Amino acid sequence: MPEISVTAHGAGYRVTVHDGSVSTAHSVTVPPELLDAVGWDSDHAEMLVRTSFEFLLEREPATSILSSFSLDVIGRYFPEYRAEMKARAGRSG
Repeated sequence: MPEISVTAHGAGYRVTVHDGSVSTAHSVTVPPELLDAVGWDSDHAEMLVRTSFEFLLEREPATSILSSFSLDVIGRYFPEYRAEMKARAGRSG
């Protein structure tokens, strides 16, 4: 699994993915209504970002992930996203 680094950045998060010799950078926002919809506490928004990237990387290379997006768009590409995040909520720590 590639290395995922998540840091707070402005109103969102900066995510860097390192996979061998390839690194990608992403700016991500987390809509509060998404947190509610998938059953994550707002104190765990950063963990939702990390878990969302794990989900994405299970399905596509980091180079295919948008460079800037809101987490709620993931469901447009992967309809199972919300259900999977609900399932992973209990394992978020």
